[in-house]
Amino acid sequence: MAEIFICNSLELEEGGKGIRFPLLAGSDEATGFVVRYDGAAHAYLNRCAHVPVELDWSPGEFFEGSGLYIMCATHGAIYVPETGHCTGGPCRGGRLRKIQVTEVDGKIYWHTDDYLTVKSSSSVS
Repeated sequence: MAEIFICNSLELEEGGKGIRFPLLAGSDEATGFVVRYDGAAHAYLNRCAHVPVELDWSPGEFFEGSGLYIMCATHGAIYVPETGHCTGGPCRGGRLRKIQVTEVDGKIYWHTDDYLTVKSSSSVS
């Protein structure tokens, strides 16, 4: 599968603002996002497990106030950053769709799979 550049490693701060990136989920245009938590980059499809709406409060704002959990701005669902597992809210027990990422030489890349593929137009902010 393809490896697609997202951002430089220094652009992600621990528990801080995430970076959104365009992709196709099946045949639908969507966004993915990457955040840094516990020193590692974690990426997910930007869709709540409850109802498929984007999670961020404003572009890139995925963490709730403590910086310990990813939170859906619409439904208040709480997700564990390392796994995407929903631990509270209307989709308890569900999970976000994980996107494989690698961090090499100060750069973060996402990897396509059978469902998540490259969107071939301008980037999403």
